[in-house]
Amino acid sequence: MATRWDPDIRTKEPWQIKGELTLSCNCTIFCPCVLSLGVHAPTEGYCQTWAAVRIDQGHFGELDLTGIKFGFMADIPGRLGRGNWTLALFVDDKASAQQNKALTWIMSGRAGGSTALLKILAGSFLGVRQVPITYELEGDTRIVKIEKIVDGAITPVRGKDKGPVMIRNSEYWIAADIMVSRADKSRFRLFGRNWNFEGRSAEICQLDWGNHK
Repeated sequence: MATRWDPDIRTKEPWQIKGELTLSCNCTIFCPCVLSLGVHAPTEGYCQTWAAVRIDQGHFGELDLTGIKFGFMADIPGRLGRGNWTLALFVDDKASAQQNKALTWIMSGRAGGSTALLKILAGSFLGVRQVPITYELEGDTRIVKIEKIVDGAITPVRGKDKGPVMIRNSEYWIAADIMVSRADKSRFRLFGRNWNFEGRSAEICQLDWGNHK
C-alpha cells in the first residue's frame, strides 16, 4: 500500500523511538559523513543508502509504536549537508493506519526533534509503502528484508579484542555511538534503482530519537 507524503502536516505530539538501526550505503570504506557530519563528500561523491529500524520501545503522543519496524532509502547527489535528498519510507505491514501516519510525520521531519533535519534536507519524497519487513539477528549479523525491495545482511567489523570497532561520542544525527560494519549482502530494487552494496560500508547503532528530551 502506498501513501502520499503531505507537505502541510504539522504536529506537536511528544514522540520517542528507542531501538536499533542498520544502514547500508555505497561508500567503499567507512562512511566519512559520520565524522564530518555531512561536510565531507561520500567516497563515491554521492550517497545511495537504505536503512531499517527495529523499534523496541516507542510512542507518538499516546500511540504505542513498540514492536513496529520501518525502513527508508535516501539518494543524495553530493555532500549530505547540501541537501536535495530523495527519500522514501517503508513501514511494517503490521502497523496500523495511525502508526503508519505517525512514522510518516516523524520521518518527514515534521514532528521535530531528532529527525527535524529531514524536512530541510529532503528535496523530494517518493512516498510511503506498507510492506512486510523482517529484522533479525544471526549471531552478530543483522538480517534485513523489506519484501521485494531490500535484501541485506550486515556484520560488524571486528577490532583487536574481537569486539566491534566503534565510533563513540560523535555528533552524528543518527546516534552518538556507531558500530562500524560491512555489508555481506545488500540489494535494493525499487524506483528505477538497482543497487548492490555488497562489501561496502554499513552502520549499526542503538537509537534514542525523540522531540521532548
